[in-house]
Amino acid sequence: MNLIILIAGIFVIAFFSWTYSVRDRRYHGIPRFFSFLSIFVLFLLNYKIWFRNVFSWHQILSWILLIASAYPGIAGFLTLKNKGRSEDSFENTTMLVRSGVYKYVRHPLYCSLLLIGTGIMFTLPGIPQIILGLTNALSLYLTAIIEEKEMISRFGDQYSEYMKETKMFIPFLF
Repeated sequence: MNLIILIAGIFVIAFFSWTYSVRDRRYHGIPRFFSFLSIFVLFLLNYKIWFRNVFSWHQILSWILLIASAYPGIAGFLTLKNKGRSEDSFENTTMLVRSGVYKYVRHPLYCSLLLIGTGIMFTLPGIPQIILGLTNALSLYLTAIIEEKEMISRFGDQYSEYMKETKMFIPFLF
């Protein structure tokens, strides 16, 4: 793995986390940093073998998860941007969004990141990849928990009620 690319990636991800979350005291950006970092390292570990053995079970599963990640990511972003009445960045909304994909999942963008990380992990599911995949999943769970506390302080009982009505990441399951 190229050390310069790894270090540059860490700095870019840290800058993104600081600029779009932590600086504004939205601390869900701290565990999200580890999610982005684990996905980045998974990519660096696996990109060279992505098109080898394309019909192996783990490669097929990898592509299914990666393709499936597009919908919650794109739909979540567009719905939040169009209906959230953001103040400065698309995730800093002034209105609770409960329509579109947010009708079924509270965190579609994190669902997308979970699918991306798991999809990349299955490209070559070795011990380091599994550890990074689990790190991604745990980081996203912690990100969502912290963000939900932030949303309760912003939207109050309206968000608490929303939490009772929708699942965190996967419709009808979790």
